Amino acid sequence: MSDLKKQGIAALIWDFFGKLSTQGMGFIVTIVLARLLEPSDFGLIAMIMVVVGMAQVFTDIGLGGALIQRKEVTQTHYSSVFYFNISAAILLTLLTYFSAESIASFYENQRLIPLIETISALFIFSAFGSVQTIKLRKQLKYAHITKAAFVSAILSGVIGITLALYDAGVWSLVAQLLSQSIFNSTILWLIAGWRPSFLFSLTALKQLWSFGFRMFLSSLLDAIYSRVDYLIIGKLFPAATLGYFQRAKQFNLLVIQYTSGSLMSVLFPILSKIQDDLPRFQMVILKSLHTLCFAVFFLLGGLYLVSEEVIVFLFTEKWLPSVNYMQLLLLSGFSYPLSALLVNILSSRGKSKAFLRLEILKKLVNSLNFINAIYFGMESYLFGLVITAFIGISLNIIFAAKEIRLKVIDFYKPIIIQMALCVFCVYCILYFTNMLELGYLIGFFVKGSLFVVLFTLLNFVFKTESFKVIFDQFSPFIKRKIGNGHAKY
Repeated sequence: MSDLKKQGIAALIWDFFGKLSTQGMGFIVTIVLARLLEPSDFGLIAMIMVVVGMAQVFTDIGLGGALIQRKEVTQTHYSSVFYFNISAAILLTLLTYFSAESIASFYENQRLIPLIETISALFIFSAFGSVQTIKLRKQLKYAHITKAAFVSAILSGVIGITLALYDAGVWSLVAQLLSQSIFNSTILWLIAGWRPSFLFSLTALKQLWSFGFRMFLSSLLDAIYSRVDYLIIGKLFPAATLGYFQRAKQFNLLVIQYTSGSLMSVLFPILSKIQDDLPRFQMVILKSLHTLCFAVFFLLGGLYLVSEEVIVFLFTEKWLPSVNYMQLLLLSGFSYPLSALLVNILSSRGKSKAFLRLEILKKLVNSLNFINAIYFGMESYLFGLVITAFIGISLNIIFAAKEIRLKVIDFYKPIIIQMALCVFCVYCILYFTNMLELGYLIGFFVKGSLFVVLFTLLNFVFKTESFKVIFDQFSPFIKRKIGNGHAKY
């Protein structure tokens, strides 16, 4: 096994289990806070984070991605990006702080003003740890990133819950957000082993700019379009409705985190290293696609079946309106994880111009669905997401196939097969369980267990390529563990 493959597997394991532990801790904190606070409190924070999320892109303008993609990077490059990020963060903090009244007027909610003014400091706290994270990612040292994220999630969760218990209301969520960023940046400074030098070079920034600027524009488009739904819902509906939608969307994000999140984070620096070896590049992409398709539809089908049980059991019946939103979001949930892999093909090979052109095309399609939301409401918008998901995946496949000289059918085949198996399993299980009267807890275990068994069994029976790839990747690990167990015995 090559050193790069070993580093990649180790990084993937650390990042995946890091996300699992960090998200798990965050999930526990969210459950507690959701029981202590009102849906409208979460809705208020969601309104603010729309603005913060869009503005956050400007603290980096694509220079972080350029540092990872560039083969030769010096201390001057890292230090210059660090000072640029800090300067941009200070500027964004000031702009957000003094725009608080205007943002509150847009939402027609004056409660937002002090919340926005306080949260505006988030830009500065995050910027202090940005280059440390980038350097660790480039070196595939995901263990450090994982440790920092997990510890900061625990400490900030304790702060948020404590304040909620003392009736701090929405301010407990503000404190949790800010403290998590502070803890994360502080820990990264302590363990990353990198400090900025007193070096700043415009020439170094310009060397990163040609790639970074187009990636920045793509990230800006993505940041805007991934949050416009919050903006529209926050403007047209009560804060509680946005809170329900946010809760539903968080479950959809779990699919992204636990399927493509770790894989994409690790894959970008790896693909950047092998970008000139096309046969090896093609092999890595196809294996990743098969693995991802299995994981994505495995999670989507399972979550769709147990959506009501999960929402009510974890968050109580006051969050019941989130169930319908969650199920509709899951219908289009396959799009983002698979798209993340496909666009990585362009970014890792330095094709930022094609990447930007692709993002513009997809965003034009998504714009039509936002108009749909304004005129026809929430459910129409969520059904529209399914259509835009298929169009977006198709555009991604066309660009990716052309870039690495593979057939379009090579990309479509695993997606269609795993989607068909997922739909069949969900339909059969719903047909069977609807004839039974199951409580929330029993329903969760029955539906979930049936889906796991049936989906895995069908993949095994039909000998799908996705199942073979996963089995080939994990069988050596399993055999080694069994061998070690026999040796001990």
